[in-house]
Amino acid sequence: MGHKKRSPGVRPAGADPGPRKVHIKTFGCQMNVYDSERIAELLAPLGFAETADVEEADVVVLNTCHIREKAAEKVYSDLGRIREIKERRKREGRDTIVTVAGCVAQAEGEEIVRREPSVDVVVGPQSYQELGDLLARARSRGAAVVETAFPEKNKFAALPERAGRGAPTAFLTVQEGCDKFCTFCVVPYTRGAEYSRSVADVEAEARRLVDRGVREITLLGQNVNAYHGAGQDGRAWSLAELMLRLACIEGLERLRYSTSHPRDMSEDLIAAHRDLPKLMPYLHLPVQAGSDRILAAMNRRHTRAEYLALIGRIRATRPDIALSTDIIVGFPGEADGDFQLTLAVLEEVGFAQAYAFKYSPRPGTPAAGMEQQLPDDVKDNRLQQVLAVVDRSQTAFNSACVGRVVPVLLERPGRHPGQLIGRSPYMQAVHLTAPPSLCGHVAGLKSSRQASIVSRES
Repeated sequence: MGHKKRSPGVRPAGADPGPRKVHIKTFGCQMNVYDSERIAELLAPLGFAETADVEEADVVVLNTCHIREKAAEKVYSDLGRIREIKERRKREGRDTIVTVAGCVAQAEGEEIVRREPSVDVVVGPQSYQELGDLLARARSRGAAVVETAFPEKNKFAALPERAGRGAPTAFLTVQEGCDKFCTFCVVPYTRGAEYSRSVADVEAEARRLVDRGVREITLLGQNVNAYHGAGQDGRAWSLAELMLRLACIEGLERLRYSTSHPRDMSEDLIAAHRDLPKLMPYLHLPVQAGSDRILAAMNRRHTRAEYLALIGRIRATRPDIALSTDIIVGFPGEADGDFQLTLAVLEEVGFAQAYAFKYSPRPGTPAAGMEQQLPDDVKDNRLQQVLAVVDRSQTAFNSACVGRVVPVLLERPGRHPGQLIGRSPYMQAVHLTAPPSLCGHVAGLKSSRQASIVSRES
């Protein structure tokens, strides 16, 4: 009687022949969330079922982020705890394969194994499609396997079709990598050069998601508005053209995209916010700083005046749009006058949401070697000032929504019995009492109180 072939050596000796378990923990951005979902789908045909309990996992995957130092250190802290679990399971006759994936894996490679010998597999974000083979190699060799190359073949072509997860919202990566080389950022080194998936490939995945009940898709990319995927007519399509195509999919009710760069905010993309009803009136457009001197030091390739003019064109096209941004405080050499210009930009734009961070030196980036690194107490003080300004503008935006009827996509059950959680077109979280049958549906709701959607780094 035949049996389905599995990757060798990843089941512990003497284990029950039932499904093996994989525990995946995700750090960082939405693209890592997407990658973690694909890793789970990749391992499912090999007999792995996901588990939230790391103690029962035969394979542990930490899908990591390297944007800030604190995120990387959290990975090593987790690895220390996982080592203890691995040792305890080994005493019980159960093997555990520990994998570090994502951007920390790409950036640090062999250093991870040197620093934490319990790690069996290190795989970068461009190679995780090979994870099944890497797990088998690590087990058969009895030594760690490190794969951080940038393969020439199309990663997405090697991944299985998307599995249905029953959720009405989904992420869909359409673009990876970055060619901007901001001096504070590791993305060009961990994700590589800009690459865009073809229109046909993206559309096929989107249709499969919709067939499985997805009603809102967020298109993802390190610089998603730099998308230039090959279209069926042989030329490179813009992000706006791609969304126009996706908007024709029956059953898809909402589109979003993130994260954008100001230099790639084209006029056809701005117009799409006016012309595409399915494109939600929410835009994340990082400014990072308000001083031209600091923007130049960051290699952001836009000035304060250019950014503000761009915001003016966007708002003239879609007056009700909710704008979100990233802010870095305490960049090397940031004088108080530079910081005051950042506060002024925040006041002038009035963002509905903001992600504010203290500058964190990342090894290998130009900014890490710059002089005039600022002390933490200065960064802390400036972060609190930024958050105070954003709190006011966010409150003003939310207050303007009170009394309006807005369509809310109900996404999942809440923590309390009979509660559902959804999001408005402006990305505001909405909690309400409703029957479970409404999950996955769009309901028109009247806003009666403010929502809290500011993000901060402590």
